[in-house]
Parts: sequence; C-alpha cells; structure tokens
Amino acid sequence: MNFRHAQAPPSVVMVRPHRFRVNAETLADNTFQAPSDIALTDDQLATRALEEFDGCVAALTHAGVGVHVFDDFGHLDTPDSVFPNNWFSTHHGGRIAVYPMFAPNRRRERRFDVIELLKRCYRVQEVIDYSGLEYDNLFLEGTGAMVFDHLERVAYVANSYRADPVILERFCTAFGYEPMAFATAGPDGRPIYHTNVLMGIASEYALVCLDAISDPRRRDQVAARLAESGRTVLELSFEQVAEFAGNTIELTGTNGRVLALSQRATAALTDEQRAVIEESARLLPLRVPTIELAGGSVRCMIAGVHLTPR
Repeated sequence: MNFRHAQAPPSVVMVRPHRFRVNAETLADNTFQAPSDIALTDDQLATRALEEFDGCVAALTHAGVGVHVFDDFGHLDTPDSVFPNNWFSTHHGGRIAVYPMFAPNRRRERRFDVIELLKRCYRVQEVIDYSGLEYDNLFLEGTGAMVFDHLERVAYVANSYRADPVILERFCTAFGYEPMAFATAGPDGRPIYHTNVLMGIASEYALVCLDAISDPRRRDQVAARLAESGRTVLELSFEQVAEFAGNTIELTGTNGRVLALSQRATAALTDEQRAVIEESARLLPLRVPTIELAGGSVRCMIAGVHLTPR
C-alpha cells in the first residue's frame, strides 16, 4: 500500500442492490432511517436505489477510483447489502477483518466471493473473522462503528451495542490501533448508532460533530487528538449530521484526492468548510436520496481497499 494513499484508498468494494428496501430490523436505534410507511413500493425503492448505485459507480470510475462491484440479486433477505463497509474492512500489511453484525438479516451480507477477489487481486496475509461473537451477542459493525485515522493509528468509536468494548479492544490490539471511544447523544438525547454518521477523517482535515460527544472532557480530548494529527478540524452541527455531512470518505483518483459524499451532504456544508476541503481534495457529490432512506449515505456504501495490489 502506497503510504501517500494511507487515508484515501485508490480502490473500493461496492455491492449493487437488486432488492433494496428500508430494513425494519434496524429501525429501533437508527434514527436516520425514513419511516417504514414511505409512499413507495419495495419494487419502486429497489429500482431507484439501483439507478442511484450505478450513477455512483460511474462517477467514481470517471474520477479514476477503482471500483470492484458485486451484485446482490436478493436471493437472501439482505435489504442493506448496499452498505458493505459494516461487515468487513481491509488494512495495511495485508490484513482483513470480518465483523459481527447486530441485525440478523445483515449477517447474511457476508460473502466469500468478496474476500476471494481481494486475495486474488491484492496481497492478503491474514483474515481475522470476529463474526462468531454474534452468538455471544457481541457486535462491532466495521467502519460504521469505527472511524479510522490510518496515519495516526487511532480508531474513533461512538459507544453503542453495535460497538462492543470487548471486541473493540481485541480488534485494536490485533490490528494496531489506539481505541478512542466516547458516549454520544443526538438532539433527542439518544445515542448515535454509528460513528461514521457524525465523523469523517481525511488526509488533511476531519469533519466531526463535537456537540454529539456528551462528555465535555472527552469532547475536548477527541478535538485535541484530531488537531494533534495536523488536520484541520471542521465542526459539524447536528443539522449537518442529519443531512449526512459526516458520512464521507476520501479516496484517491487519477488526478488526486476526492471527497465522496451525497448531494444532500454537499449542500449542507458551509462555504468555509468547502474551502478547506477543496484545498486538498475535490468534492465529489453523488445522488443517493433513495439509498439514504435506509439510514446510511455514501460512506456506508463504500468499503475502502487498503491493500497492496498484486
């Protein structure tokens, strides 16, 4: 893996959803999901999501990002398969982690063919599978639950039952990250279900809703840790988080770095925030309004490949 690409990978894995719908099994704690009575049939939702997905792949490919696309034809009940970042992650040194998932129907998203392609195309030394911990009701939902600073080797984690501290400690010990966990509360006082909706770390800046960190002392520690990394800290409001402005991922394209995010998230950024981002990366707005009904956005759709090509 080229060190220059450590935070912004040049290749990604994405899963094309043929049977997308809003997942009833994750509604309880994902306040970013739309109500289940939205005025579209499941077939209409699936068709729109498929069109949006293909538009994202075309835009990323045009920017020079390598995209490995896998089809989910819906033979299993996997309504959230478009969000593969939750069930696996890749890491420098040729390592892959496979994660335990909270919702039973999300556990079916794990695919042998994805891991096999990564082994075939990249140098993979080890695959560590934590998914068996589901039987102990322990969960750690990948780069939804953890936002990585790959340069400083820090894993930022919002406390929730989707990020069990036992597995977090085990993962960080095995993969060489410093865990930095914190309690969160949204405007309604409820914990935020995934870290990557309130926080995104790029090479030279970080987008983060510090107000969502409920302990003032821990809030200051997170802000200081990000600043110590040399990054510009761009604070997000709760309103911007609700528009998925934190759900971003920096990638490396043909002509340099791009920040992939939704059109909705792009519109929520201030002029000052855009100016800082555009000093080091080009904004790449992607149209995903239907997919966002499921409670995730562009970051959730993309699993970065932090592996060395063969």
